[in-house]
Amino acid sequence: MIKIQAESKLPTDFGNFKIVAFSESQEDWMPHIALISDNTDFNGVVNVRIHSECITGEIFHSQKCECGQQLDASMKYIDENGGIILYLRQEGRNIGIINKIKAYQLQELGLDTVEANLQLGLPADDRDFNVAIEILNILGVKKINLLTNNPEKLSFVENSNIQLVKRIPLNIKANHINKSYLETKKSYFGHQLEEALSSI
Repeated sequence: MIKIQAESKLPTDFGNFKIVAFSESQEDWMPHIALISDNTDFNGVVNVRIHSECITGEIFHSQKCECGQQLDASMKYIDENGGIILYLRQEGRNIGIINKIKAYQLQELGLDTVEANLQLGLPADDRDFNVAIEILNILGVKKINLLTNNPEKLSFVENSNIQLVKRIPLNIKANHINKSYLETKKSYFGHQLEEALSSI
């Protein structure tokens, strides 16, 4: 059972947040993180972004994906409107950074992101968003607007005890490098990316 292990104020380039670490053990060096805007009203509908870790996109600004831009856009939106970012330690759709780099190498040979994972004997997407529901329950959240383009995340919330009020799209324009990656997300996973792909 996960629980709060530590919390602190966190001023950022986007605004002031509280950072809260969730894990089963305080010895866990990779806990899930909640960033909670100072503007959050827990008695109302809470804006929530469920975001999976992406070292390459967020830290190294990879153009292969839009993950870093999605996180930045989410922090800006939630600072302005209140809410929570749930940062889940599920790198590479939960295959880990080493396998993700191996998948990158296969993509250089012509495979798409799904084909590369399957070639490695891994699931196309092995993430589990139930932990996000656990964290929201610990925080006492009852109703949310979800910042996402991913129908699976919507489904997880709809099948939980938390009321989904509406979806807020995250429209990050495609570039010539990540266009095929986004097309795979749209065709294979059903992500709602029509506006993002219209730019190229």
